Amino acid sequence: MTSPERSSPPQQQFAERSYRSPAALVGGVLLLLLGLWLGGDALLRGDARTKLTALFTLLLGVPLVAAFTLRPRVRANEDRLTVRNPFRTITLPWGAVENLRATFSAEVFTSAGKYQLWAVPVSLRQRKKVSKQAARGAGAPRSRFGLGGDDGPVPRAMADQTLDELREIKESAAHRESATGEPVVRWAYEFIAPCVAGAVGLAVMIGLQ
Repeated sequence: MTSPERSSPPQQQFAERSYRSPAALVGGVLLLLLGLWLGGDALLRGDARTKLTALFTLLLGVPLVAAFTLRPRVRANEDRLTVRNPFRTITLPWGAVENLRATFSAEVFTSAGKYQLWAVPVSLRQRKKVSKQAARGAGAPRSRFGLGGDDGPVPRAMADQTLDELREIKESAAHRESATGEPVVRWAYEFIAPCVAGAVGLAVMIGLQ
């Protein structure tokens, strides 16, 4: 499930939109708090070997958890789509985007290849609920709770809703010169470097046992 955050500059037809997964954010914070609590205790009370092992474990684990839970984000404005995945940031002018699709995961396709949208998780369970509600028909009585509420049309799954919004922005940018260009990929070395250092340190500690 994703939650759009919007701001509305008056000069833009489409406000910039930002999508993240609330479940991933909550899970990431809880995992980090647990890891810091356990690792901090080992650093304070352990012997020299335990302290070094805890240090390298934190050096590997903290950025790894943050990269997969807190970092993913999708931002879209009138000219480009910016996809922030665990270890890469992909900037895609709308002119370079060929298709957006959500099957088992949300993906954006370009002539250079495809990129997964980590911040837009696909919930097959939610899709199943929506499909059941749609099969009952618009005139059928609906459940008072959940996706099939009494008011309004039958909703779509959040991932499909998000991609519909992104496709709408893409279509509006089809003939805009400022939305042209090539994809740009930047690696998140600020996350990769400590993970590698932590993994190497742990391997050394295990080898010394």
